[in-house]
Amino acid sequence: MKPTIKLLTIVEATTINAVAKTVLEFYRSAHELTQTLPDFPGIEGCVVTFDRRHGDQSSPGDFVTAASELGLDVKVIPERRRFDLSVIPALRDIVAGRGSDLVVTNSVKSHFLMWRSGLWRKYPWVAFHHGYTDTDRKMRLYNRLDRWSLPHADRLVTVCGAFAQELMGSTGGSFENISVQHNAIRRRPPVSTVEIETLRNRLGLTKAERVVLSVGRLSREKAHLDLLEGFNRLRKTKPEISGKLIIVGAGPERPRLEAAAASLGCPVIFTGEVSDVQSFYALADVFVLPSHSEGSPNVLLEAMAENVPVVATAVGGVPEMVENNESALLVPPNDPISLAASIERVLTDRELAQRLTKNAALLVDTRYTPENYVRSLVEIYREAINVRQTSVCR
Repeated sequence: MKPTIKLLTIVEATTINAVAKTVLEFYRSAHELTQTLPDFPGIEGCVVTFDRRHGDQSSPGDFVTAASELGLDVKVIPERRRFDLSVIPALRDIVAGRGSDLVVTNSVKSHFLMWRSGLWRKYPWVAFHHGYTDTDRKMRLYNRLDRWSLPHADRLVTVCGAFAQELMGSTGGSFENISVQHNAIRRRPPVSTVEIETLRNRLGLTKAERVVLSVGRLSREKAHLDLLEGFNRLRKTKPEISGKLIIVGAGPERPRLEAAAASLGCPVIFTGEVSDVQSFYALADVFVLPSHSEGSPNVLLEAMAENVPVVATAVGGVPEMVENNESALLVPPNDPISLAASIERVLTDRELAQRLTKNAALLVDTRYTPENYVRSLVEIYREAINVRQTSVCR
């Protein structure tokens, strides 16, 4: 009989955001490996999340629905506010009732609750650090909470080497208990030509227009203003390139970006949030990631998996994941001129675009597979459990 690892994962999500997507993919892939590989252990998963809707349970939310459809045991704890310590007794009861081998937390609140609950004293704990999205007063407070919480975890897993260095400085961690694990991507069947043409017609694009695509939350650190400036520069210096910029995503910066696009006279389509962006990748001639900070961006992997040549800023984990001029074109952050030049290179040099997509696809198929991701995490989980068991025996 196969050994089984009982995981309890705490996720702060109602929608399927980037963290929720990563958690769901882990359990989906782990189940597949358990079914197909004799040497892979069984993974029994329980997911804990929180609900602030004060009794309105008519709709469970996309994340809870998706987790339940995967066969996961989902526990929803009602809460009154974001850092509601009154949820701790319910969390303790769930962890104890499950007899979990390991607790996995995924963001600031779940780290904080794991620490304040004292559960880390009894149960092995692996904490994921996905990075911070801003540096305002609220995020500085969150950073401080993490500095208090994370030193108590058995292992820290983060998504890039840059974040690992930050963790070592802020939490006192070491290379022994901090692991870098880039995200993975699951290939999907290609989008049909009919779907692509339908989307092109819906967006009002002509057959001659080249599509410059960006996907992501519309927040300051994603630097869409740099992209707008770069795209506007490209239009002025290379008017023979008939192109349109499509920005997929929602966030607080949208009014500012729309005003900037109108001021520049840029042909930009803001789609808002899109649940399934695969058709947009299939439509694109180049994908641009202009961020000032990143970890292990899912959108980068999605573009690579959909054979779209990539232009990205060399920040965070991006230069760890792709090589400049081989699998992507990398440019300095906060540099619209370099963005414009690299977008132009991709749109005008077919051989370059083909080389970038071919090499990126090879990385997707060999390095960033769900199997590699799950195997690496399960090894980390086993080590955390074994070290804790060894220390208890002593």
